Formats: sequence, C-alpha cells, structure tokens
Amino acid sequence: MSDAPAEKNAALMEKIVSLCKRRGFIFQSAEIYGGLNGCWDYGPLGAELKRNLKEYWWRKNVQERDDIVGLDGSILTHQEVLKASGHVGGFSDPMCDCLLSKARLRADQIPPQSGTVHYFDGASHPESGWSVSRGYAVLAKEGEDENKARKTARQYYAQFLSGKQISPKALELVGERTETVVDSTRYNPENGSLLTEPRAFNLMFRTHMGASAEDGDESSVAYLRPETAQSIFVQFKNVLETSRVKLPFGIAQIGKSFRNEINPRNYTFRSREFEQMEIEFFCRPEDGLRLTDEWLEARLSFYEEIGIPRDHLHVVDIPDGERAFYSQKTYDIEYEFPFGIQELEGIAYRTDYDLGVHQKGSGKSLEYFDEETKEKMLPHVVEPSAGCDRTVLALICEAYDEEAVTDEKGKTDTRVVMRFSPRVAPVKVGVFPLLKNKPELVAKAREVQRLLAPHMTVFYDEAAAIGRRYRRQDEIGTPFCVTIDFDTLGENGDELRDTVTLRERDSMEQRRIPIAELRGYLLDRIA
Repeated sequence: MSDAPAEKNAALMEKIVSLCKRRGFIFQSAEIYGGLNGCWDYGPLGAELKRNLKEYWWRKNVQERDDIVGLDGSILTHQEVLKASGHVGGFSDPMCDCLLSKARLRADQIPPQSGTVHYFDGASHPESGWSVSRGYAVLAKEGEDENKARKTARQYYAQFLSGKQISPKALELVGERTETVVDSTRYNPENGSLLTEPRAFNLMFRTHMGASAEDGDESSVAYLRPETAQSIFVQFKNVLETSRVKLPFGIAQIGKSFRNEINPRNYTFRSREFEQMEIEFFCRPEDGLRLTDEWLEARLSFYEEIGIPRDHLHVVDIPDGERAFYSQKTYDIEYEFPFGIQELEGIAYRTDYDLGVHQKGSGKSLEYFDEETKEKMLPHVVEPSAGCDRTVLALICEAYDEEAVTDEKGKTDTRVVMRFSPRVAPVKVGVFPLLKNKPELVAKAREVQRLLAPHMTVFYDEAAAIGRRYRRQDEIGTPFCVTIDFDTLGENGDELRDTVTLRERDSMEQRRIPIAELRGYLLDRIA
C-alpha cells in the first residue's frame, strides 16, 4: 500500500505548524529554554481565535438559552472531591517503559505485532573480560533482517558498560534463541525492544497548599483538576438554590484542566494543560436518552456554524463494553485531522452517577425537589464536553488552503489563505490607506479604524504594496479588507467621496461601500 497519503498529510501538518509559529497563532511554551513538553502558548492571533471560539460557544449555550447558567470553578481541587469521583486511586493509565530507549508508552495503545522474538541471556567482551548476565528480547517483525534485532540487543547491553570504552559492535551476545509470536503487545513498535510489564501511572498533578504543606501533611494535599465537570457537580445544590432553575437545566463552564500525559503528541491535540468547554445538563431519568440525541444534533450544528463542515465530522456511537460503566449512551464527535481522525467532543448520558457519588462522599443531600409533584429525586445528567484547544486546532486545519492565482500580468502564484468563518476569525477587518506618504489618506484610514475598533478586531497596515498587504491578511484569515484611496477623499469627483474599497478574502472581489454603511455591513457578516 502506498505511503503517499500519509506523507502528504504529514507535509500539510508541517505547513500548518510552520504558519502557526510564523504568524503568531501558537508558540511552544518556554521555547527559549528548550520548551516545556506538552504545553503551548497562544500568540496574538491564536489568543483572538480561541477567545472568539469560547465567546461564541458561551453565547450559543448560555446567553441565548434560558435553561443553562454558567459557573467558573476553581482549578485547585479538594482531594475528597476527587476521591468521591474515583479520580484518586482510579485515574491512571497502564504504562510500559522501553528497556532500550526508556520511552514510556500506554500499554493499551501498543499495536499488536507479529514476527520472530530473539531472546538473549546476556553479552560479553572477551578481550576485556567484561560480561553481563541479564535476560532481554527483541522482536524482528515479519520481513525484517534478524541482524537488526542483534544490533538492538548490543545497544541494550552497551548500557551496562559503565563507562568502558567498548563499542557495542564488539559485544558478543550470549544464549540466543528464537520464538515466533503473533499479535504481541510486549515490544516497542519503534525499535522492537522488550517493554516492562504494564503498571498504573497517575495522570493528575498533585500539590500541597497551606502552612503545613512543607511538613508532608496529607490534609494539605490538593490537585490541579483533571476535568471541569467535578466543580459543577459539587456546586449543583448552590446553583439550584440561587438560580431558581427547574429541570431540565444545565450548568456550563469553560476552563483549564490538567493531565500528566506521558506522551503528548499531535501538536496541541494532546497536551498536559488544556481547556474544556463543558455542559452538565440535568434532567429526569426518562428524558436522558432523548436529550443525548438532541445534544448530539445541537453540537453538530455548532461545528457547522463555526466553519467545520458536517461531512468532515464522524459520529461514533460507543458500544456496550467500551463506554464508562455508568454511561447508558455515549457519542464521540471526531474530526479528520491531517494526522488522523480524532475526537473533538464527547456527549455522554452519565445517569445519576456523579451526583450520587458526591452525595455519598459528602454526606449532603443533592436531591432535587419538584414543587409540582412534591417528589424528591437525584437528577440524571447528559454531558456535552468539548476540547477547546482541539477545536481551535480543527479550525486551523480546516481553514488552511493553498490556491493558484493569476495577476493582471498573467503571472501565476500560490496564495496561502486561512478560510476561517468570520464568526471566529482572529481579525475581522484590515484597514489600509492606499499610500502611507499621503497624510490625508492616513488620517482617513485612522478615522475608519476608530469607527470599527469598538465593535470588532481591526488590523491597521500601511506598509508595502496593497497587494502584499492583502496577502498578509489572507494568510491570517482576515475575511474583509478596507482600502482608503483618493476616491474616498473625493479627488476624482464627489460621487465616490466617503466610500471605500471593500475586498472579500475568499472571492477576492472588490466593491465600493459608503463609510456610513461599513460598520453595519461588517457586523451582519461576523455575527
């Protein structure tokens, strides 16, 4: 099978990552110190893109609905909260270490491999008298040269030379024997080296707080929250009593979460610090399955509204046995990233599990009292939980485009354009004076900038030729550009006085529009 599609997608991802750095969307955290693995900083454009996404999500789910209210819970989380939820003692992944490279891998994500296993009892160097007795194994996959396995084994045993100036090539392997295996997950796919036995690795960041923190006092232990959901469940009763909401209703939250991912990968997709956009929608038990399906449709529509077509999304109905034990229904919404189809959001019907464990753990009633029926009940919950950073990355991947354009002289060039929906575009409009050395043009352009800036993000640019300025805005995804020229000043007659040239990013079409109509025209298209 050809590797061309994979190579093409890898090349595309490299272009996207390069543009994000070059244009100020995303930077590696602490880059000047070598970088902090699994952590990212959003630059000026990335911060605007992410803020626009969060504001639109909040607007659609809280501002425009009367059955969802907001919450902003603390990041530091009481250890008893996470004990009750099952995170303390249960929030871990099975991990293996590669005996050769020391890389750490998730045991449940190692692909099954078949081939010939070469076992060794140790290695020696007869000339110096050095030897080591330690069992080791290497998998030579089907079709691989068996000498590659021996080379890997020599590299492994060379780790025990303790500073001796001996080349791994000079080592003699001891007690070699072979065995054929099928679908084994005991070996590193990268180098064939044997892995350690799986063991649990806690994914939460633990810290201490208060005056007794340095004394190792267990009561000072707190955690950086691994998800935003728990503060919603813990504050359920307070929200219920202060907001006068009735079932069904939801509590929404956008906030940071932290997980000590062993293998952060795929750019910002899997990070150690990330942001979630989450709703816990409380309901009666008989409504849970219906509302789960309704939320699925609502979330698919949301992605379409921000510029991710439905045909680039995949809905996975998680089958029995693969869902969390408390879930009666779970959908995953996945997106076609260049590095593969990956999850953007989960929509889970969690029944009354969460309120139940916190009611039991705290000893406080979290029941809902229905004024009409006079009954008490523990509400069930449907949870649409979206990854903010993952959605930002999906927006960037979806927006990136290259097209061939021909200028008036017949010269063909490649235009890089980010086709963001105007709703989420980091900059809504670029404002340019035609020439920067004409004070009257600059003054009028600044006037237009001041007119628009209170209502949208405006980028003012007067450097370089107008065509180059357009291209710069295309590359950051600005949907509209406004040029102030001599017609704006009325130098070619009063007919076009106080009008500007409005250029649209995707079609590159230009039209004249009065300055007095400009704000309303743009606001209608970026809402």
